[in-house]
Amino acid sequence: MTLAVESLSATADLSIRIYSEMGCFSSKPRTQPAPTLESIPSTEGRRNSEFRFKPGQFIQHFQFSFLQRYKVVRELGSGSFGKVYEAEHRQTHQRRAVKELEKSAAEKETHAKFISEVEILSRLDHPHILKLYELYEDANKYYVVSEILTGGELFDYIIKVGHLSEASAAKIMYQVLSAVVYCHSNGVVHRDLKPENLVLESAPDAGRDLCIKLIDFGTSSLFAPSQRLHLKIGTPYYIAPEVLSMDYNEKCDVWSCGVILYVLLSGRSPFPGRSNDEILRKVKKGEFSFAHQEFDRVSLEAKSFIRSLLTMSVQDRPTSAAALASNWIAKHRETGKEHTPALSLGSLDQLRRFRAEEKLKQAALAFIMGQLMSQEQTRQLREEFQALDTNGDGKISKEELIHGYEKKKFSHEEAMEIVEEVMRKVDADGSGFIDYTEFLTASSNVKNLLSRSNIESVFRAFDKDGSGKITIAELKEMLSAQQRIPEQAWKALLREADKNQDGEIDLKEFINLMG
Repeated sequence: MTLAVESLSATADLSIRIYSEMGCFSSKPRTQPAPTLESIPSTEGRRNSEFRFKPGQFIQHFQFSFLQRYKVVRELGSGSFGKVYEAEHRQTHQRRAVKELEKSAAEKETHAKFISEVEILSRLDHPHILKLYELYEDANKYYVVSEILTGGELFDYIIKVGHLSEASAAKIMYQVLSAVVYCHSNGVVHRDLKPENLVLESAPDAGRDLCIKLIDFGTSSLFAPSQRLHLKIGTPYYIAPEVLSMDYNEKCDVWSCGVILYVLLSGRSPFPGRSNDEILRKVKKGEFSFAHQEFDRVSLEAKSFIRSLLTMSVQDRPTSAAALASNWIAKHRETGKEHTPALSLGSLDQLRRFRAEEKLKQAALAFIMGQLMSQEQTRQLREEFQALDTNGDGKISKEELIHGYEKKKFSHEEAMEIVEEVMRKVDADGSGFIDYTEFLTASSNVKNLLSRSNIESVFRAFDKDGSGKITIAELKEMLSAQQRIPEQAWKALLREADKNQDGEIDLKEFINLMG
């Protein structure tokens, strides 16, 4: 069957472009909320074990062109926002994507969208959400550096194949819903979910499942539980009817997932039209049909799932977490297990062996994993993470970790004891869960992470003025993000490496710390 390109191919032109309602953003992007000592009063005797590290705090903002650090390989695309390049880091030779925005050409709306995307992405750490690395800024332009995704848009893939089998569609929707659940649990609503914003990490490979990444958070918003949103924003084919009424919550993303699944299984839109007005009238009514031949081979269970996602009543519509836990998703996850890599004892053993008592070393390891490791280097560990993350919410709970050790023949009591120790060492941000980058860091072979080039890259990142020494002021700039941390804790952190006690850390001392 062929895709109904007549109605779907115009989505880019029909997008509703409305500026972000996120008034919390300043003209310069901030990093992820910093490590804090919130659990300890500000008196003497602080332990630096209370520092908290999140990947987003290592997203650096440089006041110069990215061309000082990268060379352009090719242009990947352009639009009203500017251009996107494939670039190679001059020292590490890693390939990354760079989105460029002309300041002079940036209208208020475009500028806000750009800044909000940086802010939101710095908060998120999930295997199916685009990874952000750096922000550069010169007198004329902004440049956002992210991982490079070479597989193309899911939209183009649908056009190529026409429509997908239920099993393939379920694998894709599991990844999408996992990312959405993670966003919602972290107070982020995307508001523009569509196949064009779902990108394949790499070109389809017959021997490997598609890996989907959720991109474009420029129209996203932070929200609080029970908060209502009121800005009309999204793309007509995928926008939820309540958004058109300008009174909605995060479940608007669930509706968009329903439309995406309908498209995956049929190659058609449930709300087709030749103009914005015609499409939006149909969306407001919420009436759609499975009366197309493409749905003749689609199960009643899949159709029922789509109906639930496209429920007009927001109250009756499932949450993203309930959708992820649906019987249809679970059924296809179960039947696909024979093609899923089994959880190995290796990563669980690495978690047990992980040692980073020095908090500066732990921060450096988090920087290496978050900023320097490639997709290829982490692919196997990503599969291990997802094997442990049985409910798909993008983080590993104590219960999931206990279950993982029990599957490897440990008794329940042994598993509980192991997990308590693992959580103490690995949960770097104190969230009570093992997040994605925390898992990658702790389950990696530390010797492989601590190559001379990686250690020197971390040192250069911390040594912001290029003096060859890391000072307390530079540690604060890198690790505090303007949070209040007692001075004694900073001095203790410095002493972990400053063995000659001159008040600074030189490269030799840093190498010795990491060794």
